[in-house]
Amino acid sequence: MTGFRVVGSRTVSQAGFISLTEEQVEGPGDETFTRVAVRHPGAIVMVPVEDDRESVLMVRQFRAAPARELLEVPAGKRDVEGEAPEATAVRELEEEIGRHPGRLVPLCEFYNSPGFCDEYTHLFAALDLADLGAPRTVTAEEHEMTVERVRLADVDGLIAAREIVDAKSIIGLQLTRRYLAGEFEGIVD
Repeated sequence: MTGFRVVGSRTVSQAGFISLTEEQVEGPGDETFTRVAVRHPGAIVMVPVEDDRESVLMVRQFRAAPARELLEVPAGKRDVEGEAPEATAVRELEEEIGRHPGRLVPLCEFYNSPGFCDEYTHLFAALDLADLGAPRTVTAEEHEMTVERVRLADVDGLIAAREIVDAKSIIGLQLTRRYLAGEFEGIVD
């Protein structure tokens, strides 16, 4: 599809780390229309693999948007200017689960909801974890979250039972399981 381009942008609202913009888009035949977009700094997702390679560490935390606790893989915003995705992944793992990865394997990158938001996510399998003794929590949500060990063999059942319902976790767990089985290499440069 060609012939579309953004010709103007206006910030409508700013709230915390996101902003809402109106984008003026020019299409084929000089047609101009407006689209609303949420601007997001991007995210990092990590699937921390236990040494047995049969289990991963997940976090259970309250999420305000769905107004409930969710079982998720660790994740965080790319909210430190100039910080590489790998550095953000290390920082977030230390904060959320108290582990330092010996190795990060880039599995994929994706837009979360490109129909209205530019949030771009980097997903890693985190291997060779060193236990730091305790999470290095920063936010109120991190203080209250719990870390849970989940067997990879149980993931399909947890998804089917709607215990794991967020896209980043489902994508991360499925790709990590395929990576560990030798069926998927991850990102190849």
